[in-house]
Amino acid sequence: MPSLPLAFRDVQEASQRIGAHVHRTPVLTSSYLDNETGGRLYFKCENLQKTGSFKARGAHNAVFLLEPGIAARGVVTHSSGNHAAALALAARRRGIRALVVMPSNASEIKKAAVAGYGATIVACAPTLASRESTTAALVAETGAQLIHPFEDYGVMAGQGTAALELLESQPDLDSVLVPVGGGGLLAGTAIAARGMRRGIAVIGVEPEQADDAMRSFRTGIRVGIDAPVTIADGLRASIGERTFPIVRQCVDDVVTVTEAGIVSAMRLLWERMKIVVEPSSAVPLAGILEGRIAVAGRSVGIILTGGNVALDALPWQGQARTPAAPATPASPG
Repeated sequence: MPSLPLAFRDVQEASQRIGAHVHRTPVLTSSYLDNETGGRLYFKCENLQKTGSFKARGAHNAVFLLEPGIAARGVVTHSSGNHAAALALAARRRGIRALVVMPSNASEIKKAAVAGYGATIVACAPTLASRESTTAALVAETGAQLIHPFEDYGVMAGQGTAALELLESQPDLDSVLVPVGGGGLLAGTAIAARGMRRGIAVIGVEPEQADDAMRSFRTGIRVGIDAPVTIADGLRASIGERTFPIVRQCVDDVVTVTEAGIVSAMRLLWERMKIVVEPSSAVPLAGILEGRIAVAGRSVGIILTGGNVALDALPWQGQARTPAAPATPASPG
């Protein structure tokens, strides 16, 4: 196999670099969910991370990797919210400015968080092309350093530290399930997991309505979706040019889930585990409940990626409660 530009030592070094800036988040369990699924599920609660998501890890690692002269020009990114807030906080901690391009349909709670951390928000149309062109113009105009949400090896290494901690806490996991949008977390997790435990399975899970990673993984040819429509707003980005080779080589499978399944899993996490998670966080559990991933008799780690959700616009408001029941697993994990 070809050598990869991201190594386990990069994740280990990132863990040391960001240790003073991020939380070591807890790993929670649920006897109810274990009984319902037949597996032993371990939830890495990045919804309790600084800025409310795992993105704080990658952003801090990338910002504190910058040489002083480059950092002095500031940083810029495009993001629907979580990476934006994370970069804004990391920049503030390093004492540099942050410019953030956000699509017009980004949630108001995420916009408020970004502004609250001191970043300057620049609006763009809700398409990948608009995000990228607006960001490129800002880089050319200001000289700020681009810290991409996922196409940055420093970001990927930082994201991988969540899996590093998970496996330090639970070293005998059979598999790790990760939501996938651009693939930064999935790539970092795969490198970290395989460095910690030989033979562990790493599985990406994404919405059916944003299924570019699954199609890319299955065909070996990277494809994208310009403006996917899914409730999991953190997973609307297409799999990256830099993340895809790592995912292709180090990940075991990528599966998809329905929008209804995401909402049902999200509600189940709120009701049974009493934790606030956003839709993107619920995607891996939806993969289990919809029978896309077999977990019976296995120890499975799940990274709950974030908890930034508008409390006055929850997806089940006005709906009757429908219990989620696991289906017969369709594919092994």
